[in-house]
Amino acid sequence: MNDHIHPTPAEMKAQHRLVAEYTYELRPVEKGYNHRTLYVNVGTGEIREKPVSEEMRKKFTGGKGFGLKLLWEAIQDNTAWNDPENEINIGIGPIGGNTNYPGSGKSLVVSISPLTGIPIDSNVGGYFGPYLKFSGFDALEVQGKASEETIVYIDGDKGTVQILTAPAEAIDSHVLAEQLIEMFADSEAGRRHVATVSAGRGSDHTYIGCLNFSFWDVRRKVARLKQAGRGGIGTVLRDKKIKALVVKFSGLTGKSNNPADLETIQKTGLKLHKEIIAHDASQCRMREIGTAHLVEIMDEYDLLPTKNFKYGRHEDTPKIDSHSLVKFITQGLPDGCWFGCTMACAKVADGFTLRTGPYQGHQVSVDGPEYETVGGCGSNCAIFDPAAVIEINFYCDTYGIDTISFGTLVAFIMECWENGILNKERTGGLDFTWGNWQSALELIHQMARGEGFGLIAGRGVRQMKTYFAEHYGADPAFLHDIGCECKGLEYSQYVSKESLAQQGGYSMALKGPQHDEAWLIFMDMVNNQIPTFEDKAEALYYFPLFRTWFGLQGLCKLPWNDIEPPDNAETDEPAKVPEHVQNYVDMYKAVTGEPFDKHELIRQSERVYNFQKVFSLRLGKGSREGDKPPYRMVGPVTVEEYESRQDRYDAQLREKLGVDPNGMDTSQKLQTLRTYREQQYEYLLDAVYKRKGWTPEGVPTVEHLEKIGMAFPDVVEVVRRYLT
Repeated sequence: MNDHIHPTPAEMKAQHRLVAEYTYELRPVEKGYNHRTLYVNVGTGEIREKPVSEEMRKKFTGGKGFGLKLLWEAIQDNTAWNDPENEINIGIGPIGGNTNYPGSGKSLVVSISPLTGIPIDSNVGGYFGPYLKFSGFDALEVQGKASEETIVYIDGDKGTVQILTAPAEAIDSHVLAEQLIEMFADSEAGRRHVATVSAGRGSDHTYIGCLNFSFWDVRRKVARLKQAGRGGIGTVLRDKKIKALVVKFSGLTGKSNNPADLETIQKTGLKLHKEIIAHDASQCRMREIGTAHLVEIMDEYDLLPTKNFKYGRHEDTPKIDSHSLVKFITQGLPDGCWFGCTMACAKVADGFTLRTGPYQGHQVSVDGPEYETVGGCGSNCAIFDPAAVIEINFYCDTYGIDTISFGTLVAFIMECWENGILNKERTGGLDFTWGNWQSALELIHQMARGEGFGLIAGRGVRQMKTYFAEHYGADPAFLHDIGCECKGLEYSQYVSKESLAQQGGYSMALKGPQHDEAWLIFMDMVNNQIPTFEDKAEALYYFPLFRTWFGLQGLCKLPWNDIEPPDNAETDEPAKVPEHVQNYVDMYKAVTGEPFDKHELIRQSERVYNFQKVFSLRLGKGSREGDKPPYRMVGPVTVEEYESRQDRYDAQLREKLGVDPNGMDTSQKLQTLRTYREQQYEYLLDAVYKRKGWTPEGVPTVEHLEKIGMAFPDVVEVVRRYLT
């Protein structure tokens, strides 16, 4: 029977069994904080509040800072992702949840990743985090493993928390979200007051599971889904037998944060609203197509991942660029994923008819596709059929599969197929010729069913490299070169070969190669604004810390630099968008009532950033060796790859190395260039570690931890293991 045939929500609710219940005092937020978190153990049934101390607030700020601290205290040094003590922690910072400044509705999720074995953090839209906050808690901490399918329900109107068995509801997120919203809403109009977090069948059988955060679209009358995509947190949720987390809150107003200075918040938000409305159409077109406007820009600059990051552009890119995708996207609706966001970038392909799988023939609303999905599941796999990309997007979402990891691992599979490492016998009949979207979709369905080659692929690129070497006799060195993962996490969708700074931004990112820590390609490659190692190190110090701050506050980064004041290029530091930095300073002061400036903004982040680094070290990872990328992300691996940019690479040999390429065959030139680029990367590591206050092995020094106020005894103890 298909998973979408179910009893009514009322009939499902009647089958719930109450496992545990907790009643708490409802009280208003005070200047952005509740000063308490919520602990729920689905294995033991324990539910309780935890106070937020003044030290915790000062040192960890909120959002992912709170999530990391709670996780640190909950686990052991040898805790694995699937141990009961691993947690899923969801937090939102002091600015988060306000409805005046665009992009203020983000939740931050923290867990130990199945892919990397270290803390992963993921930034996601939807209503869950804000509703959790206004229900009374600065963070939710979920631990334990349930013995049967379970729902955690937080009623922020009544002040109750329940653990319920949930035997009858669907698993797939687009069905489950609508069931639960109808089930727990007080009325049709009240559906917008219920938000859910779920995964899907794909998370049951893979390590690349994502979380879907829902919100009710009152105009479309469907549940929309936004993803906490990276690192397999959906896999952790399903391993705990949690079907969903649900929160209900109906008292939202523009004053719900009870800020110290509401007038400044309104004034600052209004200024940005006007800027977006006046200039978005001539800048990034976020309100028209969302982040997919990047497709043609990346292609123009040779940065669009194509055929497993071998190339940066393709003649068929116009088939899947924003001008083609916009034909599928409904226009004219306010598409924010939180109230009051005029960026409206959460686009939807409405009335999309599915061609495959258990929902074949259904007309659905598909959120996206975002740039990362188009780059990963489109060009990187040489799939230039926009409808295929949108269908892959839909099934990844509802099954709870990260589209970034999926696209990168399929591209790796396709290159292995091209090189004879894989064939139909080894894939169970699937044909992974470049561009075969039918096999890519069937692979998704296999992942959801837990069968066939989908079980192998679903473990991610790192484990596939080992498997293909051990079982098929593939060359481990070649697999390492073309397997685009670092720390175990698949790369997101930018070609970094010609930007040394972006190579570092990817592979030095604490959780693994995700662009949300540093995106420096244009500064480095296009505009040549950071030419020296010291310049690059300064950028790789500042921007990861600045971007970390969004995750401490519950903010989206898009209103920072995907819309810019018209005179931004004339400022001293246009890459930082100084006017918007000042907006954030003003917002923080207005919410909390505390003194604050752009320097303290960086110090807030530096404390949590270094704590997260030490957290990885505590779990036995996180030193220099883990910060080295596969060579595909550094330079050309194959002869065809070199020859596709031969003029460029030959010129680099002459100008940067003083080597005359005449008389050298391509293999010799490849190796000469590789030696140089790998050496340059090592120099970059040295410069960045020094700037960050770390040892040459990438370990924060005790002196640096003392300087930033994070020399807690248990933190220093971890560091000393690496310094002796």
